[in-house]
Amino acid sequence: MEKLKGPREGCNKATCGWRALLLPQLNRQSLYVYGSEVAVEQECVRQLESGVFVIHPFSPMRSYYIMCMMAITFLNLIGIPMEIAFLDGSSGLVWESFNVFSDTLFLMDVVLNFRMGIITEDAEEAILDIKQIRVNYLRTWFIPDIIAAFPIGYILLFADLHYQNEDSPSKTNKMMRILMFVRILSLIRLARVSRLVRFFNEVEKVSNANLEVVRLFFRILSLFMMIFLLCHWNGCIQYFVPMLEEFPADCWVRKENLMNSTVIAKYSWGVFRALSQMIASLLRLDGCSNNGAVFHHKAAVLLCPPDYVEMWIVMVSMVSGCMMYTVLVANATAMIANLDPAAKEYKSKMSRLEHYMTFMKLPPELQLRISNYYQARYGGKWFDEKDVMETVSSSLKEQILMVMCSRLLRKVPMFQNREENFINSMLLKLEYEVFQEGDVIVRQHVPGDRMFFIDHGQVLLETDSYERELCDGDYFGETCVLTKGKHLATVRALTDCQCFSLSWNNLQDVKVALLLQNNTIETYSLKTSDKNPSASKTARLTLGGHRTDARTLAFSSDNLAVLSASGDTVKVWNRSTLQVIRTMTCEYALCSLFVPGDRQIILGTKRGIVTGAADKTVKFWEFELIKDQSTAQK
Repeated sequence: MEKLKGPREGCNKATCGWRALLLPQLNRQSLYVYGSEVAVEQECVRQLESGVFVIHPFSPMRSYYIMCMMAITFLNLIGIPMEIAFLDGSSGLVWESFNVFSDTLFLMDVVLNFRMGIITEDAEEAILDIKQIRVNYLRTWFIPDIIAAFPIGYILLFADLHYQNEDSPSKTNKMMRILMFVRILSLIRLARVSRLVRFFNEVEKVSNANLEVVRLFFRILSLFMMIFLLCHWNGCIQYFVPMLEEFPADCWVRKENLMNSTVIAKYSWGVFRALSQMIASLLRLDGCSNNGAVFHHKAAVLLCPPDYVEMWIVMVSMVSGCMMYTVLVANATAMIANLDPAAKEYKSKMSRLEHYMTFMKLPPELQLRISNYYQARYGGKWFDEKDVMETVSSSLKEQILMVMCSRLLRKVPMFQNREENFINSMLLKLEYEVFQEGDVIVRQHVPGDRMFFIDHGQVLLETDSYERELCDGDYFGETCVLTKGKHLATVRALTDCQCFSLSWNNLQDVKVALLLQNNTIETYSLKTSDKNPSASKTARLTLGGHRTDARTLAFSSDNLAVLSASGDTVKVWNRSTLQVIRTMTCEYALCSLFVPGDRQIILGTKRGIVTGAADKTVKFWEFELIKDQSTAQK
């Protein structure tokens, strides 16, 4: 399904304008969560009907916003340590403008997060309620975000304007360095990298097995980004601490003659020292030139820190280096050990399938359809569903099936208002099936023994006289499962369809007996496969039909309608949907029938006949009973 677009026709830019940017877009990520295009469209309608300004988690605006925030955060993580350590308090107008812009953007981010929809792994729909969003944000990321959004750029700008007229330049520079040191607090913005991680995780979920290499690349890239940031910060700290002490005579900056060097040279030597300390090999190369000349004499001598401050810096670097190696090895081990077993099993199955198709010399078109079926059926992951169901308890099995299929069963009239025990017994009989686009699921006038419930997808139901599209939650084939007759229509898959089927054979283990007792129905289970079957009561139902005993019943000539009458009402029913078409009051009914043509009914009562016609009129006929003397009984 490559026709990925924005919101559907009912909520496009022409009708919604700028609000279309707030609605969920149709892509692999939203299809993975909601399951179908129809469900995504319903989510758009739900957000529009709410009438509040909320950014949906799957909206294009949120995607662009996250990308922008990740870029700004990464630039801050790189630039702020460089500014603190090497720019000598004179960062320039461009950098000051960027600082003010970043602080403003993070302040706006705090405000927007109160209007940012939430999606959780266990939720079936996004949380768009303002109150729930506010409570969740205050409990989770509000405090780190408000600290990260503290307007330090504004403070530095005001301090620069205040101290620029000071007589002592050294005092002014030192004050500016101290103020810039406060900016380290803004490095808590690193917490926002978790959004990028979550974004990568969502991409991994919706990608298939063919993108396993890409997902692995993302993990390795994020790991090396963290290592780079650690080395970058460590290298900046190497120069920053001697700078705060105004470069003592025995500091490494003076020993390497870097006082008047360029920022690139200072940064390079700082990172070199940091890496040397992190790998626990702090060496000094005697006889080498720091201006890039060739080494004349190489003698590796252990370089001891000249004071306690630098000693602590070295120890912190060594510990951070050990942690870096630990994280690197642990992640590498986890990546190798925790490669997706389901995806590997799927690849193995597909490999054997390809060898089989090649050996059987199947046509390329058929091979492609088989491969597409496996992709649609298993989604790049191979699971033995029967084995999973057999290993869990019966209670868990019922709960799993209840979550997956209960909503589908309850949409069928004959399963509505049923007790949980009856629904659970039906759930255990359902079978999962997948059909590809263009597959003919059932054919008209062909005997059938199953009904289908559409979980996700769209089908076209067509007869000789009409066509109708069915989508998520709809069903078809109910007459066959009840009568084991012929299908009344041909059903063709318009998209890849995930369905559940209920077979007539499976229903033979659950026989339902209807007992009319003051408008009450009792259901019984009867296993006909047993040698001596015994019935057990499964449910007791009270229906909304006649409130007194039904005295008469009649069927229309086309067998599509049913007429029933009791002591006070007459009802016309749709036989296929079991819904009441019309209800009329009457006297005590004794008999009834459909007049040929099925446009009128005749109802016999104790006093006469009542007829109802298609013109919505009811006529009452008086008559007199005449006793036939010749046939009178003694």
